[in-house]
Amino acid sequence: MTGKRKIPANYMDQIPVRDYKHPWRITDDGMVEVDMEHNGFYHSIAQKIFKKPRVSHIALDKYGTVVWKSMDGENTVADIVRIMEETFPDETDRMLDRVVTFTAVLQHNGFITMSNPS
Repeated sequence: MTGKRKIPANYMDQIPVRDYKHPWRITDDGMVEVDMEHNGFYHSIAQKIFKKPRVSHIALDKYGTVVWKSMDGENTVADIVRIMEETFPDETDRMLDRVVTFTAVLQHNGFITMSNPS
């Protein structure tokens, strides 16, 4: 076994779409920062009692920044893997797993949805 993850081909054809409810920006150092608003009853209690912030600013690393910027509503997961391999040519053997894992985390946490190509 090579240790590589087997990904269904139809997943690679899906298009990650950023959720409009999460504003984002490019910071002075060129990295992406995504906002996550904390809503709901328990969050409001934590904000009042424990002085937790209403909005968290999530700073992405160099890999996350490239993936996030590549999610333009047109690039498929396969396109994003190719972009990552071109951007980080010394790490091509890990890019498929890195992109699939990151997009799964983003989707699970509501930062993106996956769309089928038209």
